[in-house]
Formats: sequence, structure tokens, C-alpha cells
Amino acid sequence: MAHRSRLAGFIIDCQDTDGDTAAAFWSAALGLPSRPAETDTDGAQYAELLDAPGGLHVEVQRVGHASRVHLDIEADDIDAEADRLEALGARRIGFVKRWWVMEAPTGHRFCVVRMKQPDDGRPATTWE
Repeated sequence: MAHRSRLAGFIIDCQDTDGDTAAAFWSAALGLPSRPAETDTDGAQYAELLDAPGGLHVEVQRVGHASRVHLDIEADDIDAEADRLEALGARRIGFVKRWWVMEAPTGHRFCVVRMKQPDDGRPATTWE
């Protein structure tokens, strides 16, 4: 069965840094306004940076691991997309909350997340 996917955006992982503090820096550095950080029921903290070019989602995330930037790929079928990426050489690290954490053959971590707005006009690739 066919599915669609596309680059969703970039997540700036900030080790043990308050979301609002991290967002203040990245907001000023990138010239993007930010929303106040939100904490979910698991204690994870996220602050969205707004108005990124191309409609991309850019977010600052408080994490317990080393700081890094990772990308998100969004798909209308995350399991099918994870299967496709595994066939290209990626490996699944684990399922977290609602998404797959994966690792590329190059060692880069990335996530496969559910497509939030499938009909927003940004191009997506259809995979058979």
C-alpha cells in the first residue's frame, strides 16, 4: 500500500537546559519568534519557533542526552515509512510516545512522526 512522507522540520535538542532559556537563544539566533515552552505529561519540555521558512517545524526540546540537532520526517503511515527507511539501511532505535526514533547508516538520529497536516500544500513524496 502506498504512503506519503516529507521533511517535517528540525528539532534542537538541548541537554538539561530550560526550554524557555534555550528558545530565547535560538529565537534570537534564527530571527524566529518563539512560543513559551510547554511541558507534557511525561515531563518533556518543548518550545516551538514560529514562521520557519518553507513551513518547516522548528522546535527546541529539553533532553537528558548530549545536545544535537535532529530532523523529523513526517509520514501518513509511520510504520510503512520506518520499513522503507530500514530497507535503505537505517535502523529503528525505539518507539517513543507516538514516533519512531531511527538511526541512519551515517550514525545520525532522526524521528519518523505522524503527518500533522497532510493537505497543507507542501510537497510530499508518494512511496509504493
